[in-house]
Amino acid sequence: MRSETQGDDDLLEFLDGPEPSEQDLAALGKPWRILIVDDDSDVHKATELAMQGLLVEGLPLSFLHASSATEARYVLAHETDLAVVLLDVVMESEDSGLQLVRYIRDDLQLASIRIVLRTGQPGYAPEIETVQAYDINDYKTKSELTRTRLYTVLTAAIRSYRQICSLEANRRGLEMIVEASTELSRLRGLQRFSEGVVTQICAMLGILPEGLVCAQVGNEASSDMRIVAAAGQYSGLTDCPLASVPIASVREPLQRCLEARESIYEDGTCLYFGLSNGRPMAALVDVGRKLGELDQRLLRAFCANISVGLENVVLYSQLLDQAYNDQLLRLPNRNRFVELLDKNLKDPDGITLALIDIDDFSDINDAFGHHFGDQVLQAVVVRLGGRLGFNTAMARVGADTFGLLGPSQQVCADAIHAVFSEQFSVAGERLQLSATTGLVRLQDSTAVGSELLLDAQIALKQAKAQHRGSSQYFSSAMGTDARERFKLLKGLRAGFEENRLFVVYQPQVELESGRSIGAEALLRWRTEEGNFVPPDQFIPLAEKSGLIISIGEFVLRTACHQVKRMLELGYPDFRMCVNVSLAQFRHPDFIATLQRALRDIGINGHNLELEITESMAMEDTELVMHVLAEIKRCGITVAIDDFGTGFSSLSHLRQLDVDRLKIDRAFVREAQSSTAGSTIAQMVINLGRGLGLTVIAEGIEGEEQRQQLLALGCHEGQGYLFARPMAADQLEQWMEQQTQPG
Repeated sequence: MRSETQGDDDLLEFLDGPEPSEQDLAALGKPWRILIVDDDSDVHKATELAMQGLLVEGLPLSFLHASSATEARYVLAHETDLAVVLLDVVMESEDSGLQLVRYIRDDLQLASIRIVLRTGQPGYAPEIETVQAYDINDYKTKSELTRTRLYTVLTAAIRSYRQICSLEANRRGLEMIVEASTELSRLRGLQRFSEGVVTQICAMLGILPEGLVCAQVGNEASSDMRIVAAAGQYSGLTDCPLASVPIASVREPLQRCLEARESIYEDGTCLYFGLSNGRPMAALVDVGRKLGELDQRLLRAFCANISVGLENVVLYSQLLDQAYNDQLLRLPNRNRFVELLDKNLKDPDGITLALIDIDDFSDINDAFGHHFGDQVLQAVVVRLGGRLGFNTAMARVGADTFGLLGPSQQVCADAIHAVFSEQFSVAGERLQLSATTGLVRLQDSTAVGSELLLDAQIALKQAKAQHRGSSQYFSSAMGTDARERFKLLKGLRAGFEENRLFVVYQPQVELESGRSIGAEALLRWRTEEGNFVPPDQFIPLAEKSGLIISIGEFVLRTACHQVKRMLELGYPDFRMCVNVSLAQFRHPDFIATLQRALRDIGINGHNLELEITESMAMEDTELVMHVLAEIKRCGITVAIDDFGTGFSSLSHLRQLDVDRLKIDRAFVREAQSSTAGSTIAQMVINLGRGLGLTVIAEGIEGEEQRQQLLALGCHEGQGYLFARPMAADQLEQWMEQQTQPG
């Protein structure tokens, strides 16, 4: 397995690696091309005769001729790969040679070609002044250049030319690696990334995409080497086990490469990617020729660089799997089950959702241990699948809770009770289990997705209130306590009418400089008794009741007035961020309300930013995209809040015309405490930067978090480290303090 240090060594080898050997150069068979520029034909003949039969760095010399600076200009403009120009100073005029030097360097921009000045009249161009003023390799009088001296001068010039060409090739190679890495960073999923690897390798070598990638797939118990991506003539081998590949010229190099854990550059170029998780990968490309040392170094550097991206893709795939699948039971988890519920709402007739909770499961874990408890769960899954599996979807939505979705005649109280009426055999033990069930007939509910699960959970709680092992169907009479909801809603309406709702502001800053760039407007509610109601309690209620339309306009106008105040205080670039709900977006008068606020208060849209949640952006994509377009016409920027809390948005983000991504505080907190949390934060930041968006993090509470986010590439932030939410007058004082020197 290749370590990170080994990868760095490969990059250093590419930059500082050995130049091609004389044998490599000789094998190319290309002579060094020398241009002689002199108005004396005898000089041409003498120079060529003196160098006849001599080799420089293992290669012969080939001479081109020009009898004047004008003729030389034509040759230089039409010939390539010239290594050295032997140039007479005085020809048509006393400085025509020097003018040709300027033409080569300034007009043709030929920096690698070496220039040796020769003169029979040294007085016209003194040596010291000429060497200082012109980019030349050497300056000699013609009388000095004996056969031995001329060979020495040409050898030094050719060596210098070869070194410059090698450095230029390294630079171009590095640019190709960077460009390839940038392209590959946009690809997600192991197959797409692997296809991109083949494409980029072939592009760097200047050949058509012909190749494949082999990787270890599956879990540890059932892993094997398979072709995960293929291009060109090999495309039919995708998903084929390596051992079953019928083409020996493909199978055998890959097997040798994987066994040796190193790249092979003979019998087909086969590149090895060492990953930190221990799972090997290899790519075979049909080069059709033996690669030179420069190409090999380029590919070694590419492999070292791409291995990191490959690991990120593997990790990304694992994160997706963990985000949507239960790792123990290999069932869909709650997230995937909610998606399934959303899809089935299109035709809810005759479909029932059931939540099955195993009674006293914690007692089983306590008595027999978690390993035995896992085996109990596996036994339950096997029986549920065998009895109710046909046309029925199953998921693990809790530690000991399963979700079922299927035809009402199969997913019903009697069928589920029958599953648990017989004893289970677990690890040689006979065990009698019971389960309590909450059921929802989809045609009887107006809930969607996770709300359906909530209805089923309510029914499950009602069933548990009766006795263990019972079942209960959800009805509209259940739900949360209507009286408490009504009481809270009534208090919210009164609070709004009596001005007990107010706006506070939390500053936002540039992470690197700490410079204040604006603030987020936050709504607060203080009851008549002086108690604060958390926003996550009353804002959802306001959204469901429709009160959010009036409250939202109040927050918007209050924030705009504060923007105008900040402009008057001398902060022309101050940006005010205002949260907007989906209910506001859906309201037909929303854009008109927004435009009136800007017009009435007298501020420009560029000082305002509207913040929508990630789930809101995914709720009704077509509507959101339409409204976003109208918002942008007003000059207002848009941010997505709590980004990263749902992977479903990654495929849609590119379609949304937004300016800023806001990392949820949970990821900021987890980034400091776990590698997975840091990886997710890095993925979100990379995604935002890759799409040209500004990334801002919320909930920054310590300097260590700030430094970590800076290192990950985050642009902006807010949190207690900088300032808590504050009233308008405190914000103005805080801004003044920030602008004071020292």
